[in-house]
Amino acid sequence: MVVSGVEGEELEEFNELALSAKFEPVTTLTASLREPNPKFLIGSGKLQEIHALALEHHAEVVLFNHVLSPSQERNIERELQCYVLDRTGLILDIFAQRARSHEGRLQVELAQLEHLSTRLVGGWTHLERQRGGIGVRGGPGETQIELDRRQLRQRIKQVNQRLGKVSKRRGLNRNSRNKVPIPTVSLVGYTNAGKSSVFNQLTAAQVYAADQLFATLDPTLRRLELPDAGAVILADTVGFIRHLPHSLVTAFQATLEETAQAGLLLHVVDAHSDQRHANIEQVNAVLHEIGAQQVRQIEVFNKIDLLPDQQPHVERDVDGRIRRVWVSAVTGAGLDLLRAAVAEFFSSGTQVIVLRLPLSAGRLRAALYALGNVQSERVTDDHALEIELEIDNANFATLRRSVDFSEAMIVTPDAKRQTIKTQTMTLDLKRRA
Repeated sequence: MVVSGVEGEELEEFNELALSAKFEPVTTLTASLREPNPKFLIGSGKLQEIHALALEHHAEVVLFNHVLSPSQERNIERELQCYVLDRTGLILDIFAQRARSHEGRLQVELAQLEHLSTRLVGGWTHLERQRGGIGVRGGPGETQIELDRRQLRQRIKQVNQRLGKVSKRRGLNRNSRNKVPIPTVSLVGYTNAGKSSVFNQLTAAQVYAADQLFATLDPTLRRLELPDAGAVILADTVGFIRHLPHSLVTAFQATLEETAQAGLLLHVVDAHSDQRHANIEQVNAVLHEIGAQQVRQIEVFNKIDLLPDQQPHVERDVDGRIRRVWVSAVTGAGLDLLRAAVAEFFSSGTQVIVLRLPLSAGRLRAALYALGNVQSERVTDDHALEIELEIDNANFATLRRSVDFSEAMIVTPDAKRQTIKTQTMTLDLKRRA
């Protein structure tokens, strides 16, 4: 049974989530609220209506298309006498079923444990014991709820340690790749937009692709040869969704580093969806959260085979840069245009940027000079370095992945300054005439 406060495509998406989790929705109930009820989220009358429908359809689980607080979840379960799952719990359940790699399973387990840690209740008070023995004060012993919480904390610590080792190994692999000047292109997009299908078509890989939400979770890297531009590393990543739980973004931080440190993002969009513009905004919101909001993007409008009279073509900005490519991963139409677009990005002319560095950033300054692209350098009145750098997109992307840019600031040609707060710096570079 599904309970939602919205209708239309967002409700349809929630039904797809339920199906992806292998539930069979028997009925759907929508409700509008002026303000949430702190005890049940919904009103008591609507709760009774849900109870009657659950009994009528013999529902075993009630799904809420909302995030429930731990107390709301407990209170609703007590009233309905059946299992209750909110949106976050449902997505976690799907992720637990789909994760295949060791890292993916650890990331999902961490998110589940952190979600569960807020939902432990003190239902074991009958197991309290008086402490005894010589020289020990009497008092309540450690209750079962305290034992459970301590075990959860210990397990979360263990999983974090294992993820730390996996992340370190991934970092070593990334450093090994960085020694060879091959830029990375990361596929991002709303879930079920066709990222894995585009990935398979471009690289002839066999990544699992299906018409369902979160078909793949684990990142896959493949080498892609481009005409007149050499090779790039193409990365397929997990899809995004509306209201993606923050715990999942945090748990998948190591995986999403491939996106944050990419030289270019191919933002795959379902061109057939009526909500495509809203989906683009949702993806960009998650990219902002992981520090990848300023990585250059090329939008890939996929599934044009479902649109009448839509032909593959390329759209450009007013300055001539490629903005969007219309393709079909099913028929292969337009993929040659996509390859050419990526090749053009990495083989385009040099860009001129001015970096502002503290005097202590000697390692970054040395890396810039090692490239041989420094045009000028000066010390400012406030004792900082401003280095003018002329560099192409491919070399700059490789540089960002291999050197820490956390202390850097960009000084744009129009003298506006933008502080780089993320651990890696990504810029929408402007051409100088």
